[in-house]
Amino acid sequence: MRILVTGTSGQVGGALLPLLEGQGSVLGPKRDAFDLSRPETLGETLDALRPDLIVNPAAYTAVDRAEDERELAFRVNAEAPAAMAKWAARHGVPMIHVSTDYVFDGSGTAPWREDSAPNPLSVYGASKLAGDQAIIAAAPAHLIVRTSWVYAAKGANFLNTIIRLAREREELRVVADQVGAPTPARVIAETVASVLGAAQGDPARMLGERGGILNVACSGETSWHGFATAIVDGMRARGVELKCERITPILTAEFPTKAKRPANSRLRLARLEEAFGIDVVFWAAALDRECERLVGNV
Repeated sequence: MRILVTGTSGQVGGALLPLLEGQGSVLGPKRDAFDLSRPETLGETLDALRPDLIVNPAAYTAVDRAEDERELAFRVNAEAPAAMAKWAARHGVPMIHVSTDYVFDGSGTAPWREDSAPNPLSVYGASKLAGDQAIIAAAPAHLIVRTSWVYAAKGANFLNTIIRLAREREELRVVADQVGAPTPARVIAETVASVLGAAQGDPARMLGERGGILNVACSGETSWHGFATAIVDGMRARGVELKCERITPILTAEFPTKAKRPANSRLRLARLEEAFGIDVVFWAAALDRECERLVGNV
């Protein structure tokens, strides 16, 4: 089986590569060879690559910049997945696509279900929703993995930003009225690999039967302030010297950003266990694993 994985220089794509190598021949083209900002070229490239499965974690993820780069965000997050999905449908190829909690408006406190009505607050969220809808409309055998608060030991993300700031500043001021489940890219990758492993070499059949939208995140919940506190505590427990003496909780209104963020990013994870028998790790335990991986690089 030839497995195309996009965005291999990113967090989820990079984590997927080693996990999928045992399930087939993995194709991980560089960005210039598979350019999601040029969706009109993807059909011809797919003809040349001839994948038996498409896994698409690549995305335009600059949430604030997307407010000024709407056209680019929609090309990468909506038009490119649409082109891939149409090709996949024509050739009977299954597709796994990574999406986001930003398709929701963050209202209320109940965890979002796979069938909850989306209502994005930002250009980024709207572009990701358009990509989800395009895949559903093209109707290949598919799985849309909706996740939240993605981070990793490597790359530009909240974990590494907090560690850097904690080494530079005595006080960190972090938003405490947005709630979700911090989820390492590795957890998402492991979940995708487990789903494919259960397919027993026939992902088209399995995704045709059990595909659709699937929420994938760590269990439990915290705020960005709680996440930051756990990061600092975790690194200090591993002997990392940090300047930070206090982490002050603030309201979203005190930290204005160009793009609005959902206050409630909780995702209901029942379908993950019911359809695929997968239990996900608690967010704090997952963070401990990432801190262990990171500590040798800090």
